[in-house]
Amino acid sequence: MALIAALLASPSAHAQSKGELRVGYQKSASLFVLQKAQGTLEKKLAPLGFGVKWVEFPAGPQLLEGLNVGAVDVGYVGEAPPIFAQAAGARFVYVGFDPAAPQAEAILVTKDSPIRSVADLKGKKVALNKGSNVHYLLVKQLEKNGLSLSDIQPIYLAPADGRAAFESKNVDAWVIWEPFQAAAEKATGARILADGTPNVVNNYQYYLGERAFVTRNPQVIDALFEDAVTQGIWLKKNLRQAAELIAPLQGLPVDVVETALRRYEFNVKPITPAVAADQQKIADTFFQLKLIPKPIRISDAVVAAKP
Repeated sequence: MALIAALLASPSAHAQSKGELRVGYQKSASLFVLQKAQGTLEKKLAPLGFGVKWVEFPAGPQLLEGLNVGAVDVGYVGEAPPIFAQAAGARFVYVGFDPAAPQAEAILVTKDSPIRSVADLKGKKVALNKGSNVHYLLVKQLEKNGLSLSDIQPIYLAPADGRAAFESKNVDAWVIWEPFQAAAEKATGARILADGTPNVVNNYQYYLGERAFVTRNPQVIDALFEDAVTQGIWLKKNLRQAAELIAPLQGLPVDVVETALRRYEFNVKPITPAVAADQQKIADTFFQLKLIPKPIRISDAVVAAKP
């Protein structure tokens, strides 16, 4: 009896009784890749009795689908995927955001392209991943230059296919995020035609969770945030070392990963009313452009917003 009591009280037995945090991530999500490689989140959650399962997705829209069908409990994506998902009835909540990273996405053209401004994209083929953060970047940059999506030929391709179409010049421009952006610059000499600066888009990154899981396990979300903040601080102070750890997992050169890391900020915080309002502007824009079938309220999917 004493042995049984000791086993029930032990941390390992307690850990087995709780469950696991299933984290949806993209290979481009460098901080999650670093946390996965170093096992820091596992260590953080062990005292709470939770293990960690990492589930990889090719891009944000697919990750949101995984979250909606219950394949993962939390995920990390850019601005646009949650808007498309919420409009489609997906069940998730915003739980946190990373600071703006307007240089971590861009419209690229080949080094020898005659295109010199966004206005030159009129009538041209532009590749992008539909429903990703770059969708909004393209919309706003076109708007800034007196154009709309109807003035170009959008070609919706996933990152790998977009890169192939870009290099073969089957498209005239490619709208993409890091680290794919830096990889194309390094490998092909691609030029940045425009990014999110100055004051065009914020390009926030969002932490999302399955609503019931977040409600039941606030301590797990807190632990996720704490580990992300700690590892993010270390990453920004040790860019080269972090890039050396992340690069082989992303299949990219170290200097490419280091460039990409410089363009992001990592300091997750709970969703604020101001950030939710910024996300609402994107949702309203997508509805006006008929990219989503109905208007949505971001506040309906925000948990514990703080001033």
